[in-house]
Amino acid sequence: MTHQTEALQRATTSQSFSNYPAILTGFTERGIPAEQIRPRENVFTFNAWRQLSRTVRKGEKGVQIITWIPCEKDGEKFMRPKTTTVFHITQTQELTK
Repeated sequence: MTHQTEALQRATTSQSFSNYPAILTGFTERGIPAEQIRPRENVFTFNAWRQLSRTVRKGEKGVQIITWIPCEKDGEKFMRPKTTTVFHITQTQELTK
């Protein structure tokens, strides 16, 4: 599984809603109406957007969130927090081939 595929899968299947307040606040402060902000539908990480054949436009500033990623050390599996940045669809453009 590629890094981009994994990022999209985590973004669309996560069970947590804990980042929603940060996402809504962050993007409404950037002028995006709250009703147009739909995490797991039009708010994703850079790599998830790449998997969807889109890229974040140069200079765009996203919103920082905390995500949990699977890890393994010495045969023991666990989840660890990681800070990442998400972007709204209005901050992206279609990838050109």
